[in-house]
Amino acid sequence: MQHPGHLLRRAVQVMNQLWNEEVSHTITSPQFALLNALYSEPNLDQRTLGQRVSLDRSTMTEVVSRLSTRGLIRSERDTRDGRRKTITLTPKGLHAVLQLIPRTHAMTRRLVGPLDQKQRDELLCLLTKVVGANERR
Repeated sequence: MQHPGHLLRRAVQVMNQLWNEEVSHTITSPQFALLNALYSEPNLDQRTLGQRVSLDRSTMTEVVSRLSTRGLIRSERDTRDGRRKTITLTPKGLHAVLQLIPRTHAMTRRLVGPLDQKQRDELLCLLTKVVGANERR
């Protein structure tokens, strides 16, 4: 029960449960990440957007398809480079992300609530190191 992999898996389960309770039953965490990235940086191409939210190409294609079908984003071919597809939030997508942002903050407060600020900072630092070291492989 003290194995890092087990605890990380359990932490993801807890986060998913809190996501469903606090944030959304219909927008997933990866979908929100994409919407939030577009809110911060409008008109990103699909490849750059996937890099921003750490989604591989096939997952990115699926997330874009689902959000497009729901009318939350729009994708268009770049007029200067036909191979490039730019993605933008629709008004409906902007409304959704603005509704979800405060909910994600509430979820995060519940997730890390048992920790004091120093522990929260340390947790972020350690998780960043673990992810960074293993992403390079």
